[in-house]
Amino acid sequence: MATAKKATAKAAPKAATKAAPKKAAAPKAAATRKPNAAFMAPLNPSDKLAAVVGSKALPRTEIVKKVWDYIKANNLQDSKNKRMINGDDKLKALFGKAQISMFELAKIVNDNVKK
Repeated sequence: MATAKKATAKAAPKAATKAAPKKAAAPKAAATRKPNAAFMAPLNPSDKLAAVVGSKALPRTEIVKKVWDYIKANNLQDSKNKRMINGDDKLKALFGKAQISMFELAKIVNDNVKK
């Protein structure tokens, strides 16, 4: 008999419950986003990096952006594998080899800047 009670209890449909209507979210105040100070600290590029981005102290984000601008302006991305960057004379001196992966670029920039 105990099994029959369990079976009927499982078979009984659950009572339909109405979900409470959701309240409209209160409009948030337009919060201005502050950049992280570590990213905005000006860094001095090494001589090799200065040949590509200039000798002026720039934040790391701007340095990477200028390197990418240089790569795209000189059509240095590999045509078959866009993740690879082919070096010209300036970039070969910076990279230390003829071709690097785009993932290595951040490390190379980091190794060639100083506070």
